[in-house]
Amino acid sequence: MPQEPESGADLPSDRTAVFPTPEGPPLPKQVTLQAAKWLVMLQAPNTTQATRAKWQQWRDVHPDHERAWQHIEASATQMRAMHSPLAHGTLIRDDTEKRHARRRAIKLLGVIAFTGTSTWLLRDNPVWREWHADHRTATSERRTIVLADGTRIMLNTASIIDVHFDNAIRLVTLIRGEILVTTAPDSASGTGQPFIVETDQGRLRALGTRFAVRQRENDSHVSLFEGMVEIRPADASDQARVLQAGEQISFTRNAIETPQTIDTHAASWVTGMLVVQEMPLTDFIDELARYRPGYLSCDPELSHLKVSGIYPIEDTERVLDMLLHVHPIEIYSLTRYWVAIRARGDR
Repeated sequence: MPQEPESGADLPSDRTAVFPTPEGPPLPKQVTLQAAKWLVMLQAPNTTQATRAKWQQWRDVHPDHERAWQHIEASATQMRAMHSPLAHGTLIRDDTEKRHARRRAIKLLGVIAFTGTSTWLLRDNPVWREWHADHRTATSERRTIVLADGTRIMLNTASIIDVHFDNAIRLVTLIRGEILVTTAPDSASGTGQPFIVETDQGRLRALGTRFAVRQRENDSHVSLFEGMVEIRPADASDQARVLQAGEQISFTRNAIETPQTIDTHAASWVTGMLVVQEMPLTDFIDELARYRPGYLSCDPELSHLKVSGIYPIEDTERVLDMLLHVHPIEIYSLTRYWVAIRARGDR
């Protein structure tokens, strides 16, 4: 029997009838995910005849396989008409660090095709938002884009943004990662639209400013270098606060913390450097891990060790070697993509 694509985790239950569900008895979840995986594999520009032969063998193994394939192929045709990235080649990513995101997107494709879930219902789904976004960077990559109004945005490592301009608003949605924004004034946009950056926790309104925004797991962090920014938490808009130049702040969906003096090196990543002073080693490794594909961890018991200096984020191997010669630590690695820091001599 040919090798079958891997199955996934449980699928969400929300659904709204837009795509028809398959006729006949319900198809096994594993079969629907296999069909989605084959669809993605066959869209790759380097698809081989051997892959196509295995795909055909898979279809011939069981009637459910053929029925699943016919249905997802028809659904893909409908999605292409809607300009959905799930039905085009945008799912084909050769980068190692994007394979996990591709697997999650395949599950999403299975949800749409086999449960009839509508695309409007999926707009806020994290997987859908990531794959449908306008701009992104890979791990360790940094890139600057210039928007239609002249605003400059630099994306830090592993960052994703979506951009929406219309007659009422200039909106940038930070889906993942960190950005440095240098806004053009409202007058430059032609109609005086406000410039908004939206995160999972709320909205920031900027006017002629330069600021950095980082989307973290449970909050958003803002560092303001020039101008002013108004912050409104998503679930407590009445708690709006105006941030002044030279301040930094974190906020959740319900509250805004007290502003602090900005970290002098808050945007050192723009120059390709990680500048720190007396940072706990555990925190430093967490920061360094953002710029390195794979898994990088540090034993929590090493938090008493402090790190100071200027470190190149584009050469994490060199940084780890520097740490090894300064601190009583050792580096344990299974592969170059799985590395753990522990106390020297620890077994």
